[in-house]
Amino acid sequence: MLQTLKNIFSVKDIRKKIIFTIFIILLFRLGSFITVPGIDKVLFMEQVGASSNGILGTINLISGGAFGRFSIFAMTIGPYITASIVLNLLQVVVPSLERLAKEGEEGKKKLSKYTKYLTIAFAIIEGLGLYLTYKSYLLPELTFGAGAVMGFILFITSLVAGTALLTWLGDKITEYGIGNGISMIVFVGIISRIPSGATALFTFAQGGLKNILIVVALIVAMIVVVAAVIYVQQAERRIPVNYAKRVVGRKMYGGQNTHIPIKVAMAGVMPIIFAMSFMMFPGTIINLCTKGNPTGFWAVVNNIFSVSEGSAWYYLLSYSVIYMLLIIAFTFIYTMFIVQPVEIANQLKKNGGFIPGIRAGKNTSDYISKVLKYITAVGAIFLALVAVLPVLLQGFIPVSISFGGTSVLIVVSVSLEVLKNLETQMVSRHYTGFLN
Repeated sequence: MLQTLKNIFSVKDIRKKIIFTIFIILLFRLGSFITVPGIDKVLFMEQVGASSNGILGTINLISGGAFGRFSIFAMTIGPYITASIVLNLLQVVVPSLERLAKEGEEGKKKLSKYTKYLTIAFAIIEGLGLYLTYKSYLLPELTFGAGAVMGFILFITSLVAGTALLTWLGDKITEYGIGNGISMIVFVGIISRIPSGATALFTFAQGGLKNILIVVALIVAMIVVVAAVIYVQQAERRIPVNYAKRVVGRKMYGGQNTHIPIKVAMAGVMPIIFAMSFMMFPGTIINLCTKGNPTGFWAVVNNIFSVSEGSAWYYLLSYSVIYMLLIIAFTFIYTMFIVQPVEIANQLKKNGGFIPGIRAGKNTSDYISKVLKYITAVGAIFLALVAVLPVLLQGFIPVSISFGGTSVLIVVSVSLEVLKNLETQMVSRHYTGFLN
């Protein structure tokens, strides 16, 4: 391990990427402590920021405590993720967007620009929802008369600017750093809460033998979940491929055997992040439409999407079912975007490759699609169960488990993604990586 680290920092390009990523992360953490102008920070933290349960606890966990301090990064990259989901779904029904997605680098740049515009729109909507919900925490001089207009402008502008800046920082990590920038920001936000979570567990364990046993059980369960996540993330189904021998000029090509790796968790951590972002958005829209005071049907819907430790079992169950279905759906959608069976089949046919017992062309693409669906179903159900289990256990465990299945999934998945990224770069320079 030490030799591998030494090799990494001995390569100038990799060293520069790591240093750049760390610099961006430090900027993110600095921004997490800059409170939105006009907010009574002390009052907000006493009544809302200390919450470690339910949806507020999840938001605070992902934002690295930024929501608990109501900083300019309080909305994190939620609006960007929502915009990405909407734009990806629109590519299926809008031909012009579908054509852009197939135009290579230029098309990707245009789609990225559209995503940024849509991010600002969603950030404004979410900012309005937060304003209606938390405007009572503004300083008195910003809630009445002419000061109310100034308070509104400061509130919305700060949050929208913070989201735009965070999105830009994530893009810079993707472009010049290590790993996917959006995933890295969520990852850093979660791990920054580990010390406070460990302190809370330690304090709880001092309550007696029963509490100690509960903490030990939680730690053992977390270790088991981490091991299971690593196993599933690394697992893959290998479809055998043979290449026919062919003579080109005086040389013979082909004749070798290889395989197509189909990973169980091909989509990685993105479906979890998409689902979490989607679950946070309805509450914002409801508060926006009801001016922060939902009643009747809208109150029920808001309770479903804003569950906490004290929520009734039927709200917890409804939230869990919706959350599971979203994770499964986004896993399939994202996998189908990154893996295209028809394209794989065409490439095999073009290069003289074939799957034993399967005809080239459409039969091959159908076979790959069938295998992909079965494998993806297993991975999607596993991700959904691990993410939802802590939510269902909220009413039975007398300690906050906000750092639960979803957080572990994100941390482990992003860690593996970064290691693979480094592995690829090390192998390309004839070094042994972490995973060898």
